[in-house]
Amino acid sequence: MGAVEKGSDKHSIDIEIDNDSADTSWFTPWRLLGLFCVINLITYLDRGVIASTGVNGVPETCKPSGECSSGTGLQGEFHLTNGEDGVLSSAFMVGLLIASPIFASMAKSMNPFRLVAVGLLIWTFAAIGCGISVGFWSITVCRMLVGVGEASFISLAAPFIDENAPPKQRSAWLGIFYMCIPTGIALGYVYGGLVGGSYGWRYAFLSEAVMMVPFVILGFVMKPLHLKGITNAKNAAGSSKDKADAQTTSIFQDIKELMNEKIYIVNVLGYIAYNFVIGAYSYWGPKAGYSIYHMSNADMMFGGITIVGGIVGTLTGGFVLDKLDSTIPNAFKLLSSVTFFGAIFCFSAFCFKNMYVFIVFFLIGEMLIFATQGPVNFVSIHAVKPSLRPLAMAASTVSIHIFGDVPSSPLVGVMQDHIGNWRTSTLILTTVLFLAAGIWCIGIFIPFVDKDDEDKEIPKKSNKTNPFDD
Repeated sequence: MGAVEKGSDKHSIDIEIDNDSADTSWFTPWRLLGLFCVINLITYLDRGVIASTGVNGVPETCKPSGECSSGTGLQGEFHLTNGEDGVLSSAFMVGLLIASPIFASMAKSMNPFRLVAVGLLIWTFAAIGCGISVGFWSITVCRMLVGVGEASFISLAAPFIDENAPPKQRSAWLGIFYMCIPTGIALGYVYGGLVGGSYGWRYAFLSEAVMMVPFVILGFVMKPLHLKGITNAKNAAGSSKDKADAQTTSIFQDIKELMNEKIYIVNVLGYIAYNFVIGAYSYWGPKAGYSIYHMSNADMMFGGITIVGGIVGTLTGGFVLDKLDSTIPNAFKLLSSVTFFGAIFCFSAFCFKNMYVFIVFFLIGEMLIFATQGPVNFVSIHAVKPSLRPLAMAASTVSIHIFGDVPSSPLVGVMQDHIGNWRTSTLILTTVLFLAAGIWCIGIFIPFVDKDDEDKEIPKKSNKTNPFDD
């Protein structure tokens, strides 16, 4: 193992490289960012696919006279209630919850880049399984395996990007990466509607698996990269049992240390409340739009709004934080303000009966609330030292899902089953955004220390720049 120096200025490469691997010159910072963005786009395309009316469909309905119309998509074929449908959307979280801390811990003894490839391979097989499922329980198990596959990527991708981004553009780069979340979901709405409507819902899952195959291959054949602050301990002395015991002890020590980071905890609590709303929006949005405004093309409409709002909002949030100076207090100020005003616009949108007024207000609201993606992940990364960052990102992702969008989808489904009015359900849901804004506002007043300089392998006062610079 060794660091490589490149160019006349001899900039230090903080990403270590295996000596027996192939040439890594292909991995410039922009190419690495592009690679992770496309992978992120495909994984979140899957979230939009399963929520689209073309794939998810509608349940069987019966009139008082006894005349019934057959359902479509997953709900129609497997005869799912709204509650079961909501559970299906959240099943991936079981795999994510179990696998995330495992992958984050394994990154200390195995190459993180290879772990990403392993996760993507599992994800690909799980997507194929969804396409050939035969009932509610079989597709639920496959959705759980999708979560296992995602676990390695969501834990390790953001730390890789943060380390290799230009110092004054870190928030912007994170914004570009997380822009792929709303964009992927939105494209999933459109893609699921088109493929599911034309060829059947199974082909939507099978096709997305094919999309991921080249990146799985690339992850295994390209020369692996190493994260700064992570020590490869594969050659450490001791028995396998001793290593396993030490790794288990290390996991609990890291979790304990992470739980003592007040800034990190406040940030994640706000993120949970935020994601509670976003998760339900992404899953129930097309159905709510179809019911409230009688949108004949609800998938396309919500997909378009989410694409525009996600791209503009996420990129703007990252660039604005960089312009303000990327500090944790500034990130909290931006998080609380854009979430508060975004909540006002989204709440107002559902109050209007005119569809076109709704579209304008909801689009503005979406742009504001998606401006949080760069800043919120910037805080999660910089509130902890480098060696804890894979675990911090894993814990953040698990938390926002298990306490955020996992319960929100079935809860909103159950609420809608009882209320029977999508306008009322969406207004109640949107009020949770005000809670998120309030929590993030608390973070402004907590004393902070950016821990980017801890656990570094190079001196704190070094003038060395990005590892890929010539």
